[in-house]
Amino acid sequence: MQDDVCAKYGRIAAWFDSERGRGLMEREYLEAALARLPPRGSVLDLGCGSGEPLAGYFIRKGFSVTGVDGSVEMIELCRRRFPAMDWLAADMRGLALGRKFDAVLAWDSFFHLSKDEQRAMFPVFGAHLGRGGQLLFTSGPAEGETSGRMQGDEFHYSSLSPEEYRELLDEQGFELLLHRLEDPACGGHTVWLALKARD
Repeated sequence: MQDDVCAKYGRIAAWFDSERGRGLMEREYLEAALARLPPRGSVLDLGCGSGEPLAGYFIRKGFSVTGVDGSVEMIELCRRRFPAMDWLAADMRGLALGRKFDAVLAWDSFFHLSKDEQRAMFPVFGAHLGRGGQLLFTSGPAEGETSGRMQGDEFHYSSLSPEEYRELLDEQGFELLLHRLEDPACGGHTVWLALKARD
């Protein structure tokens, strides 16, 4: 399924980039993470899309960003926009970069994975964060599956239950800092922010 999703995003990359809002409705959550990050720290953005607005937010704050996306077309947009950063056309599933970051983002990306693939991502998150690092991601509000259309293509979305996300975070040594269901001030996003409290 992930390969199909990446191909679809590749086809609509220019349209998606032009339509992606830059108003930073996510600001509250980005600032909550920023408050605990070391100056000029490092951020891993999984499913970075075209690099705006989330990666761009951290870059403009002086952070080093490594972006990963399965769409080569999206990564090319990132490279043109922010050539000094590291951009990787790669699958987030089973990612092993061999380094730790101060924050990992999986905003509006992780939910394209199947339920089992989402479960398998938590060790990936944990492996890329040192103690004190933060994980910021979005999910569905409850266990289930749904779909939507963009530019004529159908996109599928999955979610585990909030209880299972909490269990997966705990298994990887995370302490939950914030969880908000369907925040109306953030486009209805369900948001998680967690701190890597133990190895």
